[in-house]
Amino acid sequence: MLDLRVPAGSFFLLLGLILTGLGIFAPDMRAPLTEVNVNLYSGLSMVAFGAFLLLMARLAGRRNS
Repeated sequence: MLDLRVPAGSFFLLLGLILTGLGIFAPDMRAPLTEVNVNLYSGLSMVAFGAFLLLMARLAGRRNS
C-alpha cells in the first residue's frame, strides 16, 4: 500500500523547486508591498518539508520490510 507521505512529499518538493527557481531567477516577481523575496523563502521551506516527508516515508518503508 502506498504511503501518503510519498505523493504529498513529491508535490511539496516539486512546488518548492518551482518557487525557489522563481525566487532565484526572477526576484523582481515579488509581492508589491514587501521587499522580501517571498517566493525564495517559501520555496525553500516547501523543499525542506517535502524532503522531510519523503525521508520519513523511506524510513517507515525500511522499518516495515
